[in-house]
Amino acid sequence: MSSENLEQTQGSELIYGIDDKPPLRLAIPLAIQHIMAAFSGIVAVPLVVGQAIGLSVEEMAFMVSATLFVSGIATFIQVYGIGKAGSRLPCMMGTDFTFVGPGIAVASAFGLPGYFGATLAGSFLEIILSRFIKPLRKFFPPVVTGVVVSLIGLTMIPVSVDWVAGGAGNPEYGNPTFLLLAFIVMVIIILLNQWGKGFASSGAILIGIICGYLISIPMGLLDVTPVKDAAWIALPRPFKFGIEFHWSAILAFIPAYLVTTIETVGDLMSVANASEHEITGEELSGGVLADGIGSFIAGIFNAGPNTSFSQNVGIIPLTGVASRFVVVVASIILILSGIFPKLGALVAIMPNPVLGGAGIMMFGMIAVGGFKLLQDVDLNRRNSLLVAVSMGLGLAVVFKPEILGGFHPTVQTIFQSGMTTGTIAAIILNLILPGREIEE
Repeated sequence: MSSENLEQTQGSELIYGIDDKPPLRLAIPLAIQHIMAAFSGIVAVPLVVGQAIGLSVEEMAFMVSATLFVSGIATFIQVYGIGKAGSRLPCMMGTDFTFVGPGIAVASAFGLPGYFGATLAGSFLEIILSRFIKPLRKFFPPVVTGVVVSLIGLTMIPVSVDWVAGGAGNPEYGNPTFLLLAFIVMVIIILLNQWGKGFASSGAILIGIICGYLISIPMGLLDVTPVKDAAWIALPRPFKFGIEFHWSAILAFIPAYLVTTIETVGDLMSVANASEHEITGEELSGGVLADGIGSFIAGIFNAGPNTSFSQNVGIIPLTGVASRFVVVVASIILILSGIFPKLGALVAIMPNPVLGGAGIMMFGMIAVGGFKLLQDVDLNRRNSLLVAVSMGLGLAVVFKPEILGGFHPTVQTIFQSGMTTGTIAAIILNLILPGREIEE
């Protein structure tokens, strides 16, 4: 690291800032950390949708490879930037669980051609909305932003708890062996992060996950069969399953695209906060535009809609590495993973408890980032009420999702995300409560 970089990061906890470039020998393992944090989420959507509509193992394997390939392309556009597209922030991209419900419904009714058609057509909504993000940013003052960032972390913790317990739906959910493995991974990461030197500290998550891999072998939790069975090369094939456009299918995807637009704005603000970067309206617009373009490409290459990944935000404060060069490297590795399925399968066999041990810490760090933003807010009676109600509503739909059971599926799709519910509540309260705060 140059003396200039040392001056730039003096007074901060970042080892590498947004525009810093770690040596490639460090950038690659740091990039793998981001991939491991995102991988489970990226491949879960095609697996869940594929299983629900009865795809063959070969068809699902192809969709998983296509999803990795497109996630890499979308991440590259988001981080490196192409024209006006891309926030040029260290933000990972991938498929999103928001689309699982409508995705299964559409694929069951119209097959994969209808699913990919809705993905492609719906992407234009985000592309259009990206042009209006800059004037909308004034509705995100620090009190609202703090709520958004905090909820991103808090609402993801239940997901990491499921990982710790062995994965949702696992018949051995909560097995003490799973909990022990996750705890060991967490302890290793804490020790390296606080007392390690150099890469031992910045690469604590990756080292902890590798140790978790090795420890899981004698525990009988590592199954290498998927690596043996995976093909060596599988090139992307546009429109392999065909494409069809149905109005009802497209309309089913519209609420999910609205939700992910809001989530992307929140994720980008969270990434900027963790990276000690003052985000601009142009960067937010470019980020949402990259979201839309990524989903457009996904419809062509047989993958589901793409959006920003909040899972990776916590890696930045935990490692002190905000370098977008690292995430560009991650995007290239993702693209290669989509072309060489054995490489993707090697990551896919990661036991859930290993990821969960790291996930609780990463998501917790995101929440702490939001608390730091709120620390600088005047928490008078008005702002305290805004924070309390917004967080309460956001966490309510996460802890008790059945509360939405009596509403139309469209309403459920919009408000089942705690971050979205809390964000909408915070924006509305900021507008209607006396003494409105506006971000200039």
